[in-house]
Amino acid sequence: MKMERRRSFPAVALPLLAVWALVMVVPCFAGDPYAYFDWDVSFITAAPLGVKQQVIGINGQFPGPVVNVTTNWNVVVNVLNDLDEPLLITWNGIQQRKNSWQDGVLGTNCPIPSGWNWTYQFQVKDQIGSFFYFPSTGFQRAAGGYGGVIVNNRDVIAVPFDKPHGDITLFVGDWKALDDGKDLGMPDGVLMNGKGPYRYNKTLVPDGIDYETIHVHPGKTYRFRVHNVGISTSLNFRIQNHNMLLVETEGSYTVQQNYTNLDIHVGQSYSFLVTMDQNASSDYYIVASARFVNESRWSRVTGVAILHYSNSKGKASGPLPDPPNDFYDKSFSMNQARSIRWNLSAGAARPNPQGSFRYGSINVSQVYVLKNKPPAVIDGKRRATLNGISYSPPETPPRLADEYKLKGVYTLDFPSRPLKGAPKIGRSLIDGTYRGFMEIIFQNNDTKMQTYHMDGYAFFVVGYANWHG
Repeated sequence: MKMERRRSFPAVALPLLAVWALVMVVPCFAGDPYAYFDWDVSFITAAPLGVKQQVIGINGQFPGPVVNVTTNWNVVVNVLNDLDEPLLITWNGIQQRKNSWQDGVLGTNCPIPSGWNWTYQFQVKDQIGSFFYFPSTGFQRAAGGYGGVIVNNRDVIAVPFDKPHGDITLFVGDWKALDDGKDLGMPDGVLMNGKGPYRYNKTLVPDGIDYETIHVHPGKTYRFRVHNVGISTSLNFRIQNHNMLLVETEGSYTVQQNYTNLDIHVGQSYSFLVTMDQNASSDYYIVASARFVNESRWSRVTGVAILHYSNSKGKASGPLPDPPNDFYDKSFSMNQARSIRWNLSAGAARPNPQGSFRYGSINVSQVYVLKNKPPAVIDGKRRATLNGISYSPPETPPRLADEYKLKGVYTLDFPSRPLKGAPKIGRSLIDGTYRGFMEIIFQNNDTKMQTYHMDGYAFFVVGYANWHG
């Protein structure tokens, strides 16, 4: 791929997978506004857990800036890579149906070399809601480089709740120095907005750690957009003594219901309305703790921020609010997820109105069962697999190979069912049908929670359950 140092040009990518995905081509209307951003991505020094270390910042910020735009706006982000390694930025949940080559995923985009720049340009067509971006090359996200994306309703479209007094974005996620080729294991901590835990326990939390404080006023209602930007840890999120009214998740308004806590898995984004209805005798804890782990071992990596009322009379103290007690029973988390329902009466942009409400009558043209297992040793290295294949990105991105009619870069023979025999390395892609609907069944045969980034497509979940066999 031809590149020039510090020049801007469009990226090229080919999304590979989707759940009930409808591929569409949508024109970009000249009358829609443009929002321009210039980002310098570089290593900066921060001390999330009290010890100075190198993190990835954007324009000197960690986490990065929030992109705040409105439905149908065109977004232009010029990214200068000042790291000493290649970089790609992907836009989690943004459905780039016109410019699908803007997704920023290794293997479908050329990485931005150190010292070079790249301009992403896409339209947030028919979308609203809360999303985030992150670096997709290797495990760079473990070092930062992430930030939020807010897509507001157009003024002529009503929002299904009163305008909140304020809008608060919270990035929660595990934080760990990674060792190449080894199991991720227990993280060093859980961060909130790039900061470590409040010292709620002098034994578990050392002194001198900077923590996040959210300032609020009594009687006001705030919108909290909470993103799990971590690498591998599912987190339970809760605010002491406060109900969280769920109103939106990743671009879809939900049937509104209150939660005292909610599991947020890696890559997920939820939007809550929280009313400040307590007497503010003291500050309150905001907590994100690991799920499906031995709490006694993991208690030291709990993320804690502070909710501070303007009339608060003292600091938060005492024990943290309890998480769900279901280490040996995952049904609570699954039932909680099943309780979330799409608000079909809300007036909002929707990426796929002709299919999303009538999935029972959709003609599904392709069905894939994607089975993952614990990492396998292939050619001396531990590698993840799907259906027995560990994907190795080709040097030439598939979309670029298509553009220039290059042969032998990849194969279109990804198996629709798990392969038998020893796992292998491959460059096999799913051969999707244009404008077709595809059903993908994810089967987790590992002992750990798995999450998937479905890049660039509209998709919706139609069912899930415990699987035995």
